[in-house]
Amino acid sequence: MPPAAADERSFLDPAIVARIGSLELVARTIVEGFLVGLHRSPFKGFSVEFSEFRPYAPGDDTATIDWKLAARRDRYYVKKFEEETNLECHLLLDVSASMAYASGSVSKLEYGSFALAALAYLMHRQRDAVALTLFDDQVVDAVPAGARTAHLRRVLARLSRASAGARSDVAMPLNRLAARLRRRGLVVLVSDLLDDPAGIIQGLKHLRFQGSDVLVFQVLDPAELTFPFEQAARFRDLESADEMAVVPGRVRRRYLAQLDALVGRYREALPAAGVDYHLLRTDRPLDTALLAYLATRRRRR
Repeated sequence: MPPAAADERSFLDPAIVARIGSLELVARTIVEGFLVGLHRSPFKGFSVEFSEFRPYAPGDDTATIDWKLAARRDRYYVKKFEEETNLECHLLLDVSASMAYASGSVSKLEYGSFALAALAYLMHRQRDAVALTLFDDQVVDAVPAGARTAHLRRVLARLSRASAGARSDVAMPLNRLAARLRRRGLVVLVSDLLDDPAGIIQGLKHLRFQGSDVLVFQVLDPAELTFPFEQAARFRDLESADEMAVVPGRVRRRYLAQLDALVGRYREALPAAGVDYHLLRTDRPLDTALLAYLATRRRRR
């Protein structure tokens, strides 16, 4: 991979992003690095949907230069926007206790916050209205839909204060949103989905039946996916606080089979219902969520 491309990918590395500081700067860094990389990638067609970046050429209108990007990259890029029908986008983040788990430097909650911050920033560039809901077994915080810059900062500020709470009830905010939604738009759910799959799938189907596009990101830690533990230890449930002594070698196969069955159920049931499903690992780059959003926007045109 050329040095420039590797540098751009670093803006999507969650471990690097976690060291940046403010969530607003995180979101801007992820999105602007992603956009430049996208223009150079095989997915160039996606970039035309919202903004097209290309190197500045003599004769270009200087008003179209992205000066913030130029200051960071030490070169000029021209940006163009196309008129699109605005969306009302509802972002839902699971802040239940299980989302606090981290085997590495980034927890599931932090990863989910980074992904939704970047999506909110990108949606704002698209002139879409963004709403935010944080939930565990109840709605912990909510920001209504809005499209102004001050509103984006409010959304990012709420995300930056997100902390792990109580038990999860993922179906609850889905059903609540479906009951009050009056305008078709886009619903984005970020959760580890470690809850009753039947209720979650039904809630997502309800939103899809109402005409909204639905994106689901199941965020899991690599240790949850591979169960790499070797030594006998006591494992504690983050939501119930129950503990039990475990010999990993004795339970690994059964655990992985159960997890594979859960993930497989979402992978099968959600696309069949017209819901876009993506599995995100907390040790992988953050571009999956952004590409999925662009693909959904492209289908709506």
